[in-house]
Amino acid sequence: MIKSNERTIFRIVFAISILVFLLVIVLNKKIIPVPDTIPSFAYSLPKLNAFINGTCFILLLISFYFVKSKQYKMHQKINVVAFFLSALFLISYVTYHYLVPETKYGGDGILKSIYYFILITHIILAAIVLPLVLLSFYYGLDDNRVKHRKIVKWSFPIWVYVTFTGVLVYLLLSPYYNFPI
Repeated sequence: MIKSNERTIFRIVFAISILVFLLVIVLNKKIIPVPDTIPSFAYSLPKLNAFINGTCFILLLISFYFVKSKQYKMHQKINVVAFFLSALFLISYVTYHYLVPETKYGGDGILKSIYYFILITHIILAAIVLPLVLLSFYYGLDDNRVKHRKIVKWSFPIWVYVTFTGVLVYLLLSPYYNFPI
């Protein structure tokens, strides 16, 4: 049976997940008017996003090492850093896609198929992982290890995949950025 405070947490997680998803769609579709001039900092955001994703990927692997070594405090600290970096990534990602026109992938052949497979799975799993990570954090910080382990069984591999493929998407797309110098 789910306790009352857990129901509240589920509702909050659901609301945050839906709000983030809608924000990404609204800003990506340029529903809100964009400035006439793109700020120069915006062109550095894809590289920053790839760096953040790569750092989170490494932190998640280190966190996994610490939990397997039963060093739970270090595991928790590393995950908090990864969580905040992921939040920073989300802000940077939304800002970039709001300000800068979409870059189309210019490759062809098998590499194009690989790129779109990675991109599509990355996008779908990125949407799925947010509520899983939020619940993982809630149970971890609440020291409910049974429920934490159950949800992390799903959130950890998805989060690792999303951070890794985020870097791959950047590397595959970066030759096609057409930024002013």
